[in-house]
Amino acid sequence: MEPVLLHPDRLDLPDLAAYERAGGYEGLRKALAMPPAGIVAEVERAALRGRGGSGFPTAVKWRMVLETPSPEKYLVCNANEDEPGTFKDQALLLRAPHQLLEGILIAAYAVGAKTAWLYINGRFKNEIAVMARAMDEAQIAGLIGTAERPGRSGVEVRVVESPGLYIGGEETACLEVIEGKAPIPRQKPPFYPAAIGLFGKPTVVNNVETLSNLPHILARGADWYGTIGPANNHGTRVFCLSGDVLRPGLYERPMGYPLRDLVEKDGGGIRGGGRLKAVFPGGPSLPLLPADKIDVRLDFDSMKEAGTGLGTGGMFVVGENTCVVELVRGFVSFFEHGSCGQCPPCRLGTEALGQIVSRIESGSGSTADIDAALQVCRMIERKGICHLVTAAVQPVQSSILYFREEYERHIAERACPFRGAKAAAGGRR
Repeated sequence: MEPVLLHPDRLDLPDLAAYERAGGYEGLRKALAMPPAGIVAEVERAALRGRGGSGFPTAVKWRMVLETPSPEKYLVCNANEDEPGTFKDQALLLRAPHQLLEGILIAAYAVGAKTAWLYINGRFKNEIAVMARAMDEAQIAGLIGTAERPGRSGVEVRVVESPGLYIGGEETACLEVIEGKAPIPRQKPPFYPAAIGLFGKPTVVNNVETLSNLPHILARGADWYGTIGPANNHGTRVFCLSGDVLRPGLYERPMGYPLRDLVEKDGGGIRGGGRLKAVFPGGPSLPLLPADKIDVRLDFDSMKEAGTGLGTGGMFVVGENTCVVELVRGFVSFFEHGSCGQCPPCRLGTEALGQIVSRIESGSGSTADIDAALQVCRMIERKGICHLVTAAVQPVQSSILYFREEYERHIAERACPFRGAKAAAGGRR
């Protein structure tokens, strides 16, 4: 099938006029001719689900905000993207800025928000510049408004740079930053954004990829969108393939696409002709799948049945000469340093996990450390205000489940057993 979000005819266009010649802003024009409730109904028929990690039905979140009486409502586009191995949002920001902007305007109009916020990672300097130019063009064309002029959409779009921290991408932490505070997640309940969001008002927080789907759904209709992917998992997904794969990069594929095909056919298998060991199909925040369990479909429901998930679209491929324990140590370290420190189980638990896995990886661990790591995981999982602490335990639990012998070899041999293989192969890139 042809790409939808990364269609070559809509990428790297020089200006707004070129985007409109390629069919851009047709979705917004159709949306503005509909009542907001009609747009929500169309998105519901399309069965669009959030691409930020949860797969939550987009229309459910929208309807809650639309139907909540309030003089002020907000739409936030979350472009923080800071998880290792995930880079799809950067590509959509940089290469298809008007597609995203059109999606932002459609979403804001649909939920009754007069102000939309682009919350973007402060390290994305090129992407910030590209989006600023697109917004200037759209404002001159009267597509978006200002405080003085509402524009055709009646929506003003503002930009706030995030501090570039992983925790800053949590949906309530990003609201804190927009309000001028530190990126600290809020307690849920009661602070669900749809009820008590930005500045205490009903707020929708959507991911870049989620919003980028909207111009196509509105322009071509929910029936067309429903032809892509299996039931309740419609549309495409942009996957970020990285690790030991021969051809890393971005791959837009229909939901329900075989994981094995993505790794072996599209990605070319393991670099250097080696054997596949495992895949982290949802990045470091979700359980890995060993090579003999990758005959699964890439959609929300199939991945849940397989005991893992799609996550943010980052997919890390592990070859036979890569040490799983070393990889997990790096992932745990990322979450340890990414913790805001608000919740003791997260602050102390991720530190304890980091120490245990590092000890094993260095060759100074004991057999008891393996069970100790699992015990810490059980103690801290789902014990935080946000998902970070639960994300941190996933690579530990799943790697011990499927590759316990690698942990045991580190302990028995008092060193990483893959060090020689990595040196011979020139190291893992």
